[in-house]
Amino acid sequence: MFPLPLSRLPRPPAPIRLIRAIDPRVPLTLKRHLIEPLLNRTFAEPLAEGEFDALEGRRISLHVEDLGMILTLTLEGEHFRLSPEAGEATIRGGWREFLCLATRREDPDALFFQRRLVIEGDTELGLMVKNLLDGREEGLAQGRLGEWLVRFERLARQER
Repeated sequence: MFPLPLSRLPRPPAPIRLIRAIDPRVPLTLKRHLIEPLLNRTFAEPLAEGEFDALEGRRISLHVEDLGMILTLTLEGEHFRLSPEAGEATIRGGWREFLCLATRREDPDALFFQRRLVIEGDTELGLMVKNLLDGREEGLAQGRLGEWLVRFERLARQER
């Protein structure tokens, strides 16, 4: 048998479709192994300084609707952990809106006022998290997490 020419190979799935298909099948232990170190390195300084202490024992969910992904975060002993339980508050929106929030490409308040990102449940907790993220001058687009965000954005642009 001869290999198929490149022009006849199917296109790889778009990142969004791929993530929607894979995410529900990924066990929480693997997600913890991948996501928790990224978050804890990214926020190492504010975690050590106690900026997120108000989240201790609380749960907030990030629902990225178009990816079909829900991540629930909690704080345990100055470290972010993924929780299997539902969040007391949920921040919901599309991946582009979360990317804008993380990279500070758009004003976080505008994302919420325009209802592109929505807080549900314990709105006080949701607003506290939004304000903590908003207070980070450089956003999240630095280090390894920033590299992944930039890669994801490039892949998403290619799918259009």
